[in-house]
Amino acid sequence: MRKNKPNPNHSKPNRPNISQFTVKEPTELLLFLLHKLSNLGRNSVKALLARGQVSVNDRVVTEYNRPLEPGQTVTIRKDRAVEEPQFVGLTILHEDEDIIVIQKQAGLLSIASPQETEMTAYRQLMAHVRAKDPGSRIFVVHRLDRDTSGVMMFAKSERVQQLLQNSWQDTVKERIYVALVEGKIKKPEGTISSWLKESSTLKMYSSHRPNDGQHAVTHYKTIQAASSFSLLEVQLETGRKNQIRVHMQDIGHPIVGDKKYGSKSNAIKRLGLHARVLAFIHPATGQLMRFESDIPKSFLSPFRQSPSESK
Repeated sequence: MRKNKPNPNHSKPNRPNISQFTVKEPTELLLFLLHKLSNLGRNSVKALLARGQVSVNDRVVTEYNRPLEPGQTVTIRKDRAVEEPQFVGLTILHEDEDIIVIQKQAGLLSIASPQETEMTAYRQLMAHVRAKDPGSRIFVVHRLDRDTSGVMMFAKSERVQQLLQNSWQDTVKERIYVALVEGKIKKPEGTISSWLKESSTLKMYSSHRPNDGQHAVTHYKTIQAASSFSLLEVQLETGRKNQIRVHMQDIGHPIVGDKKYGSKSNAIKRLGLHARVLAFIHPATGQLMRFESDIPKSFLSPFRQSPSESK
């Protein structure tokens, strides 16, 4: 049986569905592909890019005008990339080589604890990046509670994760939530400051003794109020575990649906907390990026029911 002669341009001739080429001189990706895949037309080559079948130095690239430098390796998969499963409980707002920004629905875990095996945002995004490149991973930067919805971010390398976590206070420019709380808040805006500690039952609570726990500062202002509920814009100065939930309980206006922290109401059948805005300096480009999601409609329903009381 005659064996095919190895192609000197291919670094891995023994993998029939994969072709690899080394870049010899500066060019753009589409031009390079059109030259190497002379049997394919321009539209067919663009389709390969769109389907995630082209990688540069083991990173999937979809931009046809990506500059190439000598020494880089371009990999082309002949088979169509694996069809990804549909996301459950999340939507990707932005993805690039360094980060993924998502909107998470209430009820979806950000990441599982060792005892939990159910579907999480982390697990779905890991499958997403590995469908294009089996060697890819994602890394947790921050978390949202299971029952909190809204905008959150993951890193696509450990280096970017460390960059973001080590400079979080300086990197994040806005972190704004909306909270539906019980009762009509008398003071339309204010700041809550305390030291947060965790009990043996894993419940957070406030200490007002200086340096007795992790310092937590929360700013709030009223968006809308009625006799039984208030809708607040909440800005975090610090990001501690359950910070907003504890601080709302501290001022006598627990978050709707938050039985753990004193709520008596389940008016919207979920926790009334939503991460609405996340703005940060991109760890690689230095660009200011801002992501905003709509206030959940259910948060507004208590005010529509009693318009005469709202202000």
